[in-house]
Amino acid sequence: QVQLVESGGGLVQPGGSLRLSCETAGFAFHDFTMKWYRQAPGKGREFVAAVGNPAFHTDYAESVVGRFTISRYNTRRTLYLQMNSLKPEDTAVYYCNVRLEDLDGREYEYWGQGTQVTVSS
Repeated sequence: QVQLVESGGGLVQPGGSLRLSCETAGFAFHDFTMKWYRQAPGKGREFVAAVGNPAFHTDYAESVVGRFTISRYNTRRTLYLQMNSLKPEDTAVYYCNVRLEDLDGREYEYWGQGTQVTVSS
């Protein structure tokens, strides 16, 4: 059973930092690209960052470039998102995501339950 469990969210002042974690189980973590998404109140879910394997292949939304860093620790089966210089517009629920493919080529997308990040003074 695929499991994605996010943690690390909270309330932080503008300019502050947080590190999100996503612990995983139930699939070959090292084989798949992992992603972070976020959803702000009243808005749709948006892509934040992705990391492939090897982990030097990364991609970021333009709004977080230079402030957020995605990383993975394969032996711990854990995905991270280091968020620095946080802004009020970064306030959202952050979700961990993976898209798996079975032997027949069918794709299945999985999401964690999300962790709330609030940036406010």
